[in-house]
Amino acid sequence: MTTHTLEEPVAKSPPGPAASSARRRPGRLRRAGLPYLLLLPALVLELLVHLVPMVIGIVMSFKELTQFYIRDWGTAPWSGLGNYRLSVDFDAPVGAALLHSFFVTVGFTLLSVGLCWLIGTVAALFLQDTFRGRGLLRALFLVPYALPVYAAVITWVFMFQHDNGLVNHVLHDQLHLGARPAFWLIGDNSFYALLTVSVWKGWPFAFLVVTAGLQNIPGELYEAAALDGAGMWQRIRRITLPSLRPVNQVLVLVLFLWTFNDFNTPYVLFGRSAPEAADLVSVHIYQASFVTWNFGTGSAMSVLLLLFLLVVTGGYLLVTSRERRTSDV
Repeated sequence: MTTHTLEEPVAKSPPGPAASSARRRPGRLRRAGLPYLLLLPALVLELLVHLVPMVIGIVMSFKELTQFYIRDWGTAPWSGLGNYRLSVDFDAPVGAALLHSFFVTVGFTLLSVGLCWLIGTVAALFLQDTFRGRGLLRALFLVPYALPVYAAVITWVFMFQHDNGLVNHVLHDQLHLGARPAFWLIGDNSFYALLTVSVWKGWPFAFLVVTAGLQNIPGELYEAAALDGAGMWQRIRRITLPSLRPVNQVLVLVLFLWTFNDFNTPYVLFGRSAPEAADLVSVHIYQASFVTWNFGTGSAMSVLLLLFLLVVTGGYLLVTSRERRTSDV
């Protein structure tokens, strides 16, 4: 006799917290890793475009890399700190030329950044109120910023021509300023020509940033100040400028870095050899590397420039962040 045992079907118990957590873990991992996956192409490009060339440049700064080793720069002999000593020896011609270029760049950067900020802020305040034609003026103000750098600067080259340029035609022929037409692309006037083009090209960016910052200032502040009898200058000094301080801090830093490192403007304006009055550091490094064929010295100058900008930027950020914390308290 066969005995059959009927087994009761085992009812499946609902999954516990551990099983549910195990099923959710892959989903969490995928969600947690998705931002890093999306950032990966940008990180790879940043590595290839900036970090790898920067490391190669630092290595080159310790080598006696001249035109004789350009085909296989890895075989160039090591020079240790020789290129750096040559760059900072201000009694020698190379160091003295670099120091002169540094002072020219500092003066040019301070004037250019200050004028860009001033013109951009005044233009943004002028267009703050609503009136007919404001949109058209905003579009016209942004034209220099939207134009390609080469096309804009090469136009200025024609305008600064000595014999038939528009600048001399207006200043000398129409306004009768000066006994004779000035040379703008050579000599001491080249500094003012470079400054004019830099400001013309850079102030629309300041105008754009300040205009965006003005949109965040509550209108109630101006209404309350008007009820208290504050004039336009008092409203600007007491409300507008303090409210724009965070925006201006970032704006000045960005303009400083762009202007100090600007290579395209002087190169297109003056060519390979900039006049002594407009010899910016960026062009000076180019000449040291690709005109005199001393890539090691040029790389050492580039590293020194990088260190200077890092120190200035770090100090600026430290001071501005300390001021921000003090104002928040």
